[in-house]
Amino acid sequence: MRITGYWHVRNLSRDQVEALSENIESGPSVKRIKRLAKEYNLLIGAGLIEKAPNEELYNSYVVTLPDGRIHCHRKLHCFSSEHMSSGSEYTVFDTHLGVKVGILICYDNNLVENARITALEGADILLAPYQTGGCGSRSPHGMTTIDPYLWKNRDADPQSIEEAIKGPNGREWLLRWLPSRAHDNGMFILFSNGVGIDDDEVRTGNAMIIDCYGRIVSETWKADDGMVVANLDLELLDRCTGRRWLRARRPDLYCRLAEATGKEFSPREARFSQESTE
Repeated sequence: MRITGYWHVRNLSRDQVEALSENIESGPSVKRIKRLAKEYNLLIGAGLIEKAPNEELYNSYVVTLPDGRIHCHRKLHCFSSEHMSSGSEYTVFDTHLGVKVGILICYDNNLVENARITALEGADILLAPYQTGGCGSRSPHGMTTIDPYLWKNRDADPQSIEEAIKGPNGREWLLRWLPSRAHDNGMFILFSNGVGIDDDEVRTGNAMIIDCYGRIVSETWKADDGMVVANLDLELLDRCTGRRWLRARRPDLYCRLAEATGKEFSPREARFSQESTE
């Protein structure tokens, strides 16, 4: 769930972005989902534009728990607006379900280091809220845009838009890498995604639940709002491949991962540079 919408934000002024923002502690949206979490004994998450006490703006994802606790993840690689800042902390927390949950927002998941650190901090389940598919990639082998007419004509011709959703600009792109984040790190992944027109692009949905072996347990490719549901076998966690690999690590060999190469981009440059890929 994304409270403010997403892709249009890149075209807004500072004042316009700020007008969409809210404070995590006192904002009306957070208060509402907090009430729903308590009423239905659920963990509920929603994306929004956060206005921090220091006036910084963030692309954030808020999770509320039945006991009233609130956890907020600030996107580590924010590029949607020059007026918004990137977060600098990982988010993993205990839940009433007896498992630890982590959050990575959209592009955060694309970088393998982020998923690995989230796993090392103890996450059993990774919430991966997205707004992707049908993106105008600069990579010659990345995603391309989807003709908006296919979406607008979905009732008369559902097959054409569903083929696009399942194709290289949607599901096929996700399957290049998303299951490996679950498998390699021994986590379940709950991948959610918008579907339909997002400013001038078509998002593909493809919501899916992936187990800690990288297997898709439940998914949708419908050109419509929908929900995927599955029972997770938590007994798989301790003996899955990814958890064994985590225990076999040799951190003394990996110092270079934390060293700058001098070729790094800012998140915004990495997304929009001619040299970047999806």
